[in-house]
Amino acid sequence: MKIKQHTIKKSVTLSGVGLHTGVTSNMTFVPAKPGHGIKFQRTDLEGQPTVDADADLVVDLSRGTTIEQSGARVNTVEHTLAALVGLEIDNVLIQLDGPEPPIMDGSSIQFVNILKEAGTEEQDALRDFFEVPDGIFYREPERDVEIAALPLDDYRLTVMVDYNSPVLGSQHASLTNISQFEKEIASCRTFCFLHELEMLHKNNLIKGGDLNNAIVVVDRIVKDNELDSLAKLFNKPKVEVKKEGILNNVELRYKNEPARHKLLDVIGDLALAGRPLKAQILAARPGHAANVAFAKKLKKAMAKSSKLNVPKYNPNLPPVYDINQITNILPHRYPFLLIDKIIHLDDESVSGVKNVTLNEPFFQGHFPGNPVMPGVLQIEAMAQIGGILVLNTVPDPENYWTYFLGIEGFRFRKMILPGDTLIIKCDLLAPIKRGIAKMTGRAYVGNTLVCEGTMTASIVRKDS
Repeated sequence: MKIKQHTIKKSVTLSGVGLHTGVTSNMTFVPAKPGHGIKFQRTDLEGQPTVDADADLVVDLSRGTTIEQSGARVNTVEHTLAALVGLEIDNVLIQLDGPEPPIMDGSSIQFVNILKEAGTEEQDALRDFFEVPDGIFYREPERDVEIAALPLDDYRLTVMVDYNSPVLGSQHASLTNISQFEKEIASCRTFCFLHELEMLHKNNLIKGGDLNNAIVVVDRIVKDNELDSLAKLFNKPKVEVKKEGILNNVELRYKNEPARHKLLDVIGDLALAGRPLKAQILAARPGHAANVAFAKKLKKAMAKSSKLNVPKYNPNLPPVYDINQITNILPHRYPFLLIDKIIHLDDESVSGVKNVTLNEPFFQGHFPGNPVMPGVLQIEAMAQIGGILVLNTVPDPENYWTYFLGIEGFRFRKMILPGDTLIIKCDLLAPIKRGIAKMTGRAYVGNTLVCEGTMTASIVRKDS
């Protein structure tokens, strides 16, 4: 799995009809900055409002997943989201001039192809994985639906479906590595049973349905007059079917294509949890309603784990900036370079690491018999990490100085001792204007907040 966040290199557009609305729309994928996430934008509506890909914004689950925010609605988002997750693209704006992404051939493969045409670009921010700490379970006993997320340092999915149908029967599909999505899952098409078509049509759905973008499973004998009605429904001169099989005798791309498409739907719907997952997902008889309910359950688990707001530090992962890269940006040198790594960086926040050892030169004179890191140096370490954030706004940071303008409300809550690993996070309080930045800083040892406060700094060109 990719460690750093990714976006696309350029904007790309595709067009087509929406499955349920029947409205033709143009959909453009636009690059986005780190931390942006996945958002849809209705360019055809006044103010061009955006809709976050968020499980809490789901408003309809009628044969697809529909989200709505600020009066803007986007239908059937799951195939688009699955393509983005499958290619491990974290940040993108999806502009739509209609209410629904094009259904294309009923799978995700054409979204995958256009995104690959755009190319992906690595960004200077680590992916904010949610690593499932313990088993998370969801059940709907009345429909015999079960979904589980188990701890795993990877993202794997297994789906089992059972349609009580002589044509499909019981099927299962698995994805053991997300990199296999394009080849194994992306081309698998949406499907429904013949007996569902009339209900869907009566409920004003599948207006854009066509035998080219959906598999219709026929699990009973169909009379000629029914075939004539179906031909009229799909605007075809004629449709055919064997005694039992697929309407118009469409060939399946895989024997278990329906199960693979259900796995595709699970990937797309769970993207609405908002963070890339590290987990083993097991789903029995899933559907959009269950998938979204489970995504909401994952979101609650994420919120519970994030209550402390402590930046995650995994020493096994490469940093955003190592010490050599830091020295290319900051002018500080021994003994006043007080940070070792930058582990997160976007336009609004930065996190870094300071390893405190007994070899620090300040311990020689600061309570040598009782070594405690001086508070002023805690502020300095925090300021240096904040300086990385400010210097990230200019293309040539090596040509700038950073200066303190003020510190406010600093509190030192616990002593920092040799052997501690200090994790420091700084967040901008407002956009940087005229080279002046104001930010909050918090430092942690483990899950314990050890100091916090507010800093104001400026950046000045060295030749000014």
